[in-house]
Amino acid sequence: MTTLAPTVPSSAGRTPGSRFRISRGRRTLVTGLTAFITFLFLFPMLQLAMTSIKDPDQVAAVGAPLWPARPKQVEVDGKSRSIYSVPMPDGTVAELALVKPGRNESTFAVPSDVTKRITWKGSWRTLTPVWEISFTFGNYADVWRLIDFPQLLFNTIAIALVGTIGTVASCSIVAFAFARMRFPGRNAMFQLMIATIFIPGTVTLIPTYMLFLGMGWVGTWLPLIVPTFVANAFDVFLIRQYFLTIPREHDEAAQIDGANPWQTFWHVILPQSRAVIIAVSIFHFVYSWNDYFGPLIYLATKPELQTLGVGLARFSSRVTARVGYVEAATVMTLLIPVVLFIVFQRYFVRGVVVTTGIDK
Repeated sequence: MTTLAPTVPSSAGRTPGSRFRISRGRRTLVTGLTAFITFLFLFPMLQLAMTSIKDPDQVAAVGAPLWPARPKQVEVDGKSRSIYSVPMPDGTVAELALVKPGRNESTFAVPSDVTKRITWKGSWRTLTPVWEISFTFGNYADVWRLIDFPQLLFNTIAIALVGTIGTVASCSIVAFAFARMRFPGRNAMFQLMIATIFIPGTVTLIPTYMLFLGMGWVGTWLPLIVPTFVANAFDVFLIRQYFLTIPREHDEAAQIDGANPWQTFWHVILPQSRAVIIAVSIFHFVYSWNDYFGPLIYLATKPELQTLGVGLARFSSRVTARVGYVEAATVMTLLIPVVLFIVFQRYFVRGVVVTTGIDK
């Protein structure tokens, strides 16, 4: 009789230490890959911030580094001379000030002792200039003054805040009705509401504009604020899905204590839905903050009522030569939404994860 030896899995011979090293290596690889992707994603933002503190000469300088810098210079014979990295015969590289450029031979001065001259054979155009850090924070002060930034900022915050309040209030009430109340046609109405998400905004643009024009609202904030008090399908869906995660026993306990549906909604459901309320608030606030088309068509004749998006576009068309101005204005516009997201990131992620993980 032939006896077969039991096969041993290849991993059986591994020691706990080797398995730990493999696991740690995988985690390191994933972490490094994630950090690299994050860097690629944030690189345009970094470049935007760096350009916002450059003057026009720094932006137009050939071969300039990413960070704000200008060619390093030293005064020689009463004139400012640029400093270059010059390769020396002994293999070293010295920083020398160009005094007399030439096609095949140039004269340089030692920055520490400008009276000392060095003749270097070669084309000076092949040399790399030495850069030194130089910030230009005056771009922000100029933008603040030139585009009346405080007024545009107030307009944007006012529209975004009021719109956020209207969206959260209306969508929460509608979501509570779909999640907790029983009435004929509830599912059909909910499906019909969800279907409106797929209607392109361009389809309703002209009818909506004509409606607001007939009501005399064009040229005011009303077309941008009033519709937010009418629930939208996307936010209703998110809030409803979160409400479904709250046990119905809480509602029943409130009813036993004599609470009506409104009291149940206000005192039982909403206090437990902080995460999704914050998530929806951030969604709408950022959307309203970045909205350009709405304020453009309804406030085109009212510059004093326009938002940062429209004001920034108008300003950019006037100062195309000053890239630093445009980038500084963009950074100032993005600052508040970025800070808002960082502060409420924990609640935002929790609200989105929970609402998208429910299927009822």
